[in-house]
Amino acid sequence: MTVNTTLATYSDWTYATAIAIYVLSMLFYLAEQAFGRFARRSERVEAATVGGSGGGTAVLDRPAPPRVTPAGRPLPERLGRMGVALTVLGVALHASAVLTRGLAVHRVPWGNMYEYGSAVCLAAMVTWLVLMRRFPIRRLTGFVLLPIVVLLFLGGTVLYANAAPLQPALQSYWLVIHVSAAATSSGILLLPGVASLLYLVRTANEHNPRRFARLAPRLPGADMLDRLAYRTTIFAFPLFTFGIVCGAIWAESAWGRFWGWDPKETTALVAWVVYASYLHARATAGWRGNRAAVINVLGFAVMVFNLFFINLVVSGLHSYAGVNG
Repeated sequence: MTVNTTLATYSDWTYATAIAIYVLSMLFYLAEQAFGRFARRSERVEAATVGGSGGGTAVLDRPAPPRVTPAGRPLPERLGRMGVALTVLGVALHASAVLTRGLAVHRVPWGNMYEYGSAVCLAAMVTWLVLMRRFPIRRLTGFVLLPIVVLLFLGGTVLYANAAPLQPALQSYWLVIHVSAAATSSGILLLPGVASLLYLVRTANEHNPRRFARLAPRLPGADMLDRLAYRTTIFAFPLFTFGIVCGAIWAESAWGRFWGWDPKETTALVAWVVYASYLHARATAGWRGNRAAVINVLGFAVMVFNLFFINLVVSGLHSYAGVNG
């Protein structure tokens, strides 16, 4: 089938626009943090000593009231709400970019690294919007958007591939099943990695208030970060497992063996073992807390390594899904 160049161009435009909207919303979240910090600073108030005989004054510290806008809400809250609105708009544009890319090439839009990376980031952002409705984690969105924006920027520059038909090795219904499961689970697993990293920051500050003194107080409590990381991982892990199993079945159909220790297969297995270890550690009383969070951060690092380094540097049977499609 021929490629619809008009839809492909629209996809590229909406992709770039989504990145710009994500960056703008990230700035609003950072502004919320900044104005929130200013609102929490102490103002020095002089008060006469009891009796007034000493003629001196006592200096009291009390929190300054938050700056209130004419609409009646504190300015930091309004900035955060504007950031959420922009995030929703960015996700809508991002989804439109993925959809129009698929319509342009008449197939599922994850046949090369550019498309796959876009699908992974979309899964992460949709999941984050769902989590924001269940947890009071809006102030963490800036930390989540930073790696998403970096990944999307690399996808649109270094990894970009023109819209084109699939290579013969990818023309299988398993592309829909295996790659969609892998992309969705990989995108979701980016989020608990960020949460566990911030959990380590929070606990480090609790043990030593001088460490991360400016960042840690703005984060949610350590218990919430731990709970967020665990629940997200335990949701995504079965889907990730399903993706690996489907990949093995596809490998048997395409290459005549279920497992061949290809670099991407091996790294995916390592990531699976790391996340299984995290869930086991999190369920074991003696390994909860920092040690479990370190394991989850390690899993996050392996996933990013598998997503970029394995596809771009190491050659293997999965190289047909590289930069050039």
